[in-house]
Amino acid sequence: MSMDQPVRVLLADDHPHGREGMREILSQDPSFQIVGEAVHGEQAVSLAAELGPDLVLMDINMPVMNGMEATQLIKSIDPRIKIVMVTVSDDIVDLFESVKRGAQGYLLKNLSPSSWLEYLRGVAMDEAPMSKELAFRLLQEFSSGRSGNNSKVDEGSKNPSPSTKRLRASSVAETARQGTTPLTQREQEILERVANGDSNRQIAETFGLSEHTVKNHLKNILQKLHLDNRVQLTRYALEKGLYGGS
Repeated sequence: MSMDQPVRVLLADDHPHGREGMREILSQDPSFQIVGEAVHGEQAVSLAAELGPDLVLMDINMPVMNGMEATQLIKSIDPRIKIVMVTVSDDIVDLFESVKRGAQGYLLKNLSPSSWLEYLRGVAMDEAPMSKELAFRLLQEFSSGRSGNNSKVDEGSKNPSPSTKRLRASSVAETARQGTTPLTQREQEILERVANGDSNRQIAETFGLSEHTVKNHLKNILQKLHLDNRVQLTRYALEKGLYGGS
């Protein structure tokens, strides 16, 4: 979507101070317009269906229905609605589950307002890169799920072991050789950079392309894979072995 029109935002948080804090942050940027507020997950689902917001800021822990359940239901109603989880903790279990249920990403409540606004503008424009930390943790989760202990990463490090990197490189080559992806070689390369957490600008610089060209490539990739956003692209890359971990 473009930012020509204000991004219509639904807030979902059972704590009044939480909603007040989000209102305060968003009021600093006229690009965002708050269209509704929910105090629990069930109300968030109802308001999302009624109001059709562009973006939902969703607290994870809420009464009646938690944010993860609400996220899944909202995405089933309208996949175009973008959802960002808002939390005080970067608990990987909660974050991973939220991503699986369709969330575009997450924000920590203790981040600065400028960080919030920059990230949310990126989400609204489908340009917000997944954090390298979350990409790494997703990689761990998918690796362990696919092949148990055969795809371990070094404990306490965000860099994969040499054997793991060789295994992934082999997987990338094998996947491309067998033609199990509809993507071109360039599209696979761009997808790998998305999974690595690179922004459009960084991808453009890596391949000597314009940002406009990168956006067109990403649009084509999303259409070919029938996916909606960068988080889903990252999951696809990890599941298909199209991520070299570089």
